Amino acid sequence: MPDLAALKGAARAAIVVPAVFAFADKVIGQPQTSLFAAFGSFALLVLVEFTGPPRTRLLAYLGLACVGAVFITLGTLCSRNPWLGAAAMAIVGFGILFSGLISGYFAAAATGAILTFVLPVTIPAPNSAIPDRLEGWALATGAVICAAMFLWPPHWRADLQRGAAGALRAVVDLMDANRDQLAERARLAREAVDSLRRRFLGTHHRPTGPTGPTAALASLPDELDWLLSFITPSAELPALEFASAEDAEAMAAAAAVLRASAERLEGSDGRPDFERLDAARDAVAHALVRRLPELPPETPAGEVPQALEAPFRIRAATYSARQVAGYALLATGADAPELDYLDLAQPPPALAALESTEKLAVEHASVGSVWFQNSIRGAAGLAVAVYIAQRTGLQHGFWVVLGTLSVLRSNALGTGWSILSALAGTAVGIIIGALLVIGIGTHEAVLWGVLPVAILLAAYAPRAISFAAGQAAFTVVLFVLFNIIQPVGWEVGLVRVEDVAIGFAISLGVGLLFWPRGAGSLLREDLAAAYATGADYVVATARQLIERGDSDDAARSERAADAALHRLDDAFRQYLAERSATEFNVEDVAALVAAASRVRRAAQSLAALGRMADGKTRLERCGENLENELNALHSWYITLGYALVNSRPVPPAHIRDTEGKNRLLACVRDAAQGRDEATVKAALVLLWSSQHLDNLWRLETHLGERANAARAASTGAGPLRKLRILAL
Repeated sequence: MPDLAALKGAARAAIVVPAVFAFADKVIGQPQTSLFAAFGSFALLVLVEFTGPPRTRLLAYLGLACVGAVFITLGTLCSRNPWLGAAAMAIVGFGILFSGLISGYFAAAATGAILTFVLPVTIPAPNSAIPDRLEGWALATGAVICAAMFLWPPHWRADLQRGAAGALRAVVDLMDANRDQLAERARLAREAVDSLRRRFLGTHHRPTGPTGPTAALASLPDELDWLLSFITPSAELPALEFASAEDAEAMAAAAAVLRASAERLEGSDGRPDFERLDAARDAVAHALVRRLPELPPETPAGEVPQALEAPFRIRAATYSARQVAGYALLATGADAPELDYLDLAQPPPALAALESTEKLAVEHASVGSVWFQNSIRGAAGLAVAVYIAQRTGLQHGFWVVLGTLSVLRSNALGTGWSILSALAGTAVGIIIGALLVIGIGTHEAVLWGVLPVAILLAAYAPRAISFAAGQAAFTVVLFVLFNIIQPVGWEVGLVRVEDVAIGFAISLGVGLLFWPRGAGSLLREDLAAAYATGADYVVATARQLIERGDSDDAARSERAADAALHRLDDAFRQYLAERSATEFNVEDVAALVAAASRVRRAAQSLAALGRMADGKTRLERCGENLENELNALHSWYITLGYALVNSRPVPPAHIRDTEGKNRLLACVRDAAQGRDEATVKAALVLLWSSQHLDNLWRLETHLGERANAARAASTGAGPLRKLRILAL
C-alpha cells in the first residue's frame, strides 16, 4: 500500500532527524554541524529513497554520501562570490539533473544531491567551516544509512515482482481457457498487464537505467503486451485454433514456462523448462514445413489459410513466452543465457555498462530530449537563484533556491500551478507555525517535542495528501528548527515568505523562457520519431530477409528505434507528471505510446526469423512480392507521425496489396515443392514475415482510432483545458 509505505518512511524520518539534530546540537555544539546534520538527515530520509536489493541500496547511499561531501566542500569554497557560486551551481545542477537518465538511482538522488550544494553555497562561510560542515554531513549519512537499511526498508521491487507474477498468471489463465471462458479471461489478462504498466509509469523516472534486474522487470509489460496481441481474440483476429498436436504442445509448454516464471517472481528457486519450449516450437515449424507444399495455390482476398495462421501465432507466442521467462530470471538475480534480446536486461561487464551509459548520454544530448530540456531549465533556475541569494545578502538565502527547486516544472502552466499550491501551503504553514511559536514561547523542551510530529507530517503529506500540504508541513518544520537553533519567534515565517516568493518568481520566469510548452509538444514529436524509426527498422530487417540487405543498415535502424523509444518513455513520464487534475483521459495517449514499442518488437521478430533460416538460402523472387506492402506500411506510419505533430486527422489504414500476397503464397508453394529443408524454411520465413506485416496493418486501425479520439478530446476542450492537454 502506497500510503503505508509513505507512513513508514515518514515515521523513520520523525525518529532519526530529531535524534541526529539533538546529538549535533547538544553534544557537538557547533552551529554549522547542527545545521548540516539536520538538513542532511532530512534530505536523505525525505527527499531520497533508494529501492532494490540491500547491497545496491547501501552502495547508492555510500555513493551519495561521497558526492555530498564533495559538493559541500565545493559549495563552501564558492559561497563568497555570487558569480562563482552561480556558475558552479549551473554546472553542478545540469550534471546532477542530466545524470538521472543513466539510472533510477541517479534520478532518485538528484534532489538530495542538489541540496548538498545549495545549502553551503548560499550560506557564506570561511573555508575553515568546511570540517564542521562535513562533520554534520557525516553524522547525518551514518545515521540515515543505518536507519534506511534496518528500519522499515522499502520493498518496492518485491512488490513489483508480485504484481508481475499476477500479470503472468492472468496470461496463463487465458492460454488455458476454453471457448466459454475466453472473453472474460482475455479481459482480466489485459487489465492485469495494463495495471502492471501503469505501476511502472507511476514512477517519475524510468526505473531501468542501462542495466540491472530492475531493467528486466521493467521490460515485462511490453513483452506481455506483445504476447497478448497474438493470443487474444479480437474483431480482426479470431480465437486461436490448433491445427495439429504440435500446436497444442507448444502452447502447453509456453503456459508452463510462464507459470514457472510467475512462481520464481513470487520467491521460488525453480527454472522454466526452456528445452521443452524450444523443442515444441521447432516441432510446430517442422510440422508446417511438411504441410507447406500442400497449401492451396489460391487464397480468396489474400487471406492466409488457417493452416498457416495458427502456427504463426503460436510460434510468436512461444518466442515471447521465452523472452518473458528470461526477463523473470534476470529480475530475480539469476543468469539468463536463454534470453535473445539483451539490450536493457542483461547486466554486462563494467566496460559494456560504461558503453551503455555513453549511449544513453548521446541519445539525449539534444534539445529534443526531455532530460536535456529539464536539465537546462533546472540549472538555469538554480544558478539565477544562487546569484540573487548571494548578491542580495538575504538572511536565509538558501530558501530562495529551495523555493525555485520545489516548484520548477517542465512547462510554464505547471510551474504557475505549483506556485499557487506552494504559496497556499506556505501561508497555512506560517499561520500554524506562528500559532505554535506564540503558544509555546521560549520553552525549548516543548519545541523538541513538537519537532518529530512536524517532521512526520512534512515527510508524509507530499506523498499521501498533496504538494501544498507538504509545503505547509515543511514550513512548520523550519519554524521549529530555527527557533531551537536561535529563538526568533514567528518572524522567521516572514523571512521564509520573502525568500521563497523570490524563488517562486525565478521558477516561473525560467519556465516561461525555456520551452514553456512543456512535455506535451515534445511528446508528439517523440511519438512521431518512434513510429518513423520503428517503421525504418521493420523495412530494414524485412529487406535483409528478402534480399540479404545491408546488416549495418539494420543495426543503425535498430539503434535509432531504441533511442527514439527511450526518449518517448521519458517524455511520456514527464507529461504524466505535469498534468493537473482534468477530465482528460490519458488512456488514448498511453495506447499510442505502448503501440510504438509494438512496431519495434515486430522488427525484432523479423530479425529473429532471419536467424531461423539458412543464411545462404534466399527466395528473392518470392520476397519481391512484399515490396509494395512494405512501402505502403512505411508510408502510413510516417503519415501517422505527421498527423500527431500537426494535430491533423489520422488517415485510415492503408489498402493492402492482396495481389502481391497471393503471388507470394503461390511462389513459395512452388519453391517448396520437392526442395530441400533449407529452401522450405526460407519459404516459411517469408510467409511469417508477411504475417508480421499483416499484424502491423491491423494495428493501423487501432492507432487511427486512438489518435483521432485524443485529437477530438483536445479540440473539444476549453482554453485552459487545451493548454493542459497540450494539443494531444
